[in-house]
Amino acid sequence: MRIRSSLWIATILAVLLPPTSFAQTKYPAKPLRLILPFAAGSAVDVLARLYAQRMSENWGQQVIVDNRVGANGIIGMEAIARAVPDGYTIGMANIATLTINPALYPKLPYDSLRDFIPVSLTATIGNCLVVHPSFPVKTVQELVALAKKRPGELNYASGGVGSAQHIPMELLQSMTGMKLVHLAYKGITPAFNDVMAGQVPMAFTGLAQSLPYHRNGRLRMLGTTGTKRTNATTDIPTIAEQGLPGYEADSWTGVLLPRGTPPDIVTQLQAEVVRITNLPDTKERLTAAGFETVGSTSEVFAALIKNDLTRLGKVIRDANIRAD
Repeated sequence: MRIRSSLWIATILAVLLPPTSFAQTKYPAKPLRLILPFAAGSAVDVLARLYAQRMSENWGQQVIVDNRVGANGIIGMEAIARAVPDGYTIGMANIATLTINPALYPKLPYDSLRDFIPVSLTATIGNCLVVHPSFPVKTVQELVALAKKRPGELNYASGGVGSAQHIPMELLQSMTGMKLVHLAYKGITPAFNDVMAGQVPMAFTGLAQSLPYHRNGRLRMLGTTGTKRTNATTDIPTIAEQGLPGYEADSWTGVLLPRGTPPDIVTQLQAEVVRITNLPDTKERLTAAGFETVGSTSEVFAALIKNDLTRLGKVIRDANIRAD
């Protein structure tokens, strides 16, 4: 009789109580944290804060950007990997933290393929090869020809070993056979300033950083690093167009979750990231900052990570590059 009475009570409660009493709590039901392995004010930080703001507006829950800087992004990436996989800790990473660091550092506290679920790409960041106007080349072909006549004599600047300026030049050297001298600075700002001053003849830099100086004649842009010309540089050929098919060295960013996050949350977050990416305001603001917006499926993002781990890892190993 006690069992029968209990069943009657459960049936009555199911009828009288509203359905939401038994429904699973809708995601997200509390504030979220977006871990960023980059400093506040950086280009990726600007992008991350825009996405966090748009998510907060749509979900009605605050998305707090948590800058975890240090060790070339390793500290932040470890924090993402070790977060509770409940969907309330999101990560944003880039080409360097996911595909360059594994080749530079023999022991990392995270595995790019094992510890994360790729959610969606957000944007690519155009890079370009620039020279001081006094340097006697106007195309990539002319640079290669001059460098081959003077092997080991021409310098280039970068923001450090393994940086976004270093690896594109190593890739270019591996594809052309030219031999340049690497001057590694502590950050892109002093490196860029010395190229501007003519102290160093050339460097790879961010497109948004260099374009104004190319337009006013203080720098000469030889080529961009993407697979196609950007919206802001339709008059400037890509490096691939200049006799080097297959050359590609744009940076990219994307959203991640810790491995083990429930699939339904991954699907919901992926749809939200793509929605934000496709907003006209997002495209306008990111294009002005030098980004090309890219929304993707989880599968496309995962394939890109795997491909660049192999592609860039080979460049780094062949050049015998080691982290400082």
